[in-house]
Amino acid sequence: LPPGESSFRTVEEVPDYVEKSIPFFITFIGLEFAVSWIQKRKLPGRINDGISSLSLGILSRLPDVLFRSIELISYIYVWNNYRLFELPWDSPWTWYLTLLGVDFAYYCFHRMSHEVNILWAAHQVHHSSEDYNLFTALRQSVLQKYTSWMFNLPMALFIPPSVFAVHLQFNLLYQFWIHTEVITKLGPLEWILNTPSHHRVHHGRNPYCIDKNYGGTLIIWDRIFGTFEAEDEKVVYGLTHPVNSFDPIMLQLRPLAHIWNTFWATPGFCNKLSVIFKGPGWGPGKPRLGLPEEIPVITGKEVPFNPCVPAYLNCYALVHFAVIVDLYTELLASVTMLSQGIVLLRIGFIILSLASFALLMENKSKAGILELIRCLVFLGVYKLGYFRSQVSFLGYAYEV
Repeated sequence: LPPGESSFRTVEEVPDYVEKSIPFFITFIGLEFAVSWIQKRKLPGRINDGISSLSLGILSRLPDVLFRSIELISYIYVWNNYRLFELPWDSPWTWYLTLLGVDFAYYCFHRMSHEVNILWAAHQVHHSSEDYNLFTALRQSVLQKYTSWMFNLPMALFIPPSVFAVHLQFNLLYQFWIHTEVITKLGPLEWILNTPSHHRVHHGRNPYCIDKNYGGTLIIWDRIFGTFEAEDEKVVYGLTHPVNSFDPIMLQLRPLAHIWNTFWATPGFCNKLSVIFKGPGWGPGKPRLGLPEEIPVITGKEVPFNPCVPAYLNCYALVHFAVIVDLYTELLASVTMLSQGIVLLRIGFIILSLASFALLMENKSKAGILELIRCLVFLGVYKLGYFRSQVSFLGYAYEV
């Protein structure tokens, strides 16, 4: 999409490129599976982790069903009230400048998300997977957009919101394809672009990977500001202290609970503030980002969290998750025609379902009871007509 095909006078004219890209996401995930099988005779991930990543992706988009993006609301407010001058919306120079501006703002935000504990509490969701594949790209935080918006505001002083709205999506979409192990090095492109090799380092918990390669589309910011690290030894993925859960609600909220408990347990007002605004590895008497020697040593024998469950249970979770994806996409397509009550009912049921699937995949004792309740709720609201499939002939199959 060159500048001429992706420049618009108003924000309302800007397409939802992310939604339009969903078929491409699915196609590339299938392609990754095929290439991984050809290369290594194994799949690039696990069912439980893949469902967890997709659940977090769905959860992160649910607020957008109810509210307009805070990133655009805040940007438009600054543009309307405080802009210094106005660059032409249809100029290629504005388009390319915005590409650089959005990417640099992302670098700043991304770096702060690793160096400020309260921002890390939102961002860590994206790093919680111990697999690294295209599913991981969709593992997003509900809370992150409520902390990232402020980094874009300087551009609102001179760049039209319609141009910004395009590149905000493009920057996000670019980062999808770099979450894979099937692409190795890309030669000279590695000097300029963020690539799968560079981003594998960013997702690693090896000591040499920590707090490196923050770029979104371009890697030049890391090279300029000294945060670049090339891929070397085999990367072990995930958090330095794994969460060992597939529950999308718990993954979103547990870091905040940890900060809350640490805040009250830490003596001294200044130390309490440091718990919030210094690095996640900070403690009294330590440097701002913590001590590198406290990062757990990687042996290469780490085993990902993978509870043993019967194969039929994984198949059950997979089939029912597909039903929820259908209900979710139907909700996106029809939200403007639904009452607020029905929208909230559907969102609540989707959240209940995602939590229930996580308990099933973790083989928790109460998973069966919750799942029975969920299925009964589904049958009731489906019979009453509050849910419907995008594909009409699937209705009876869903009831079965």
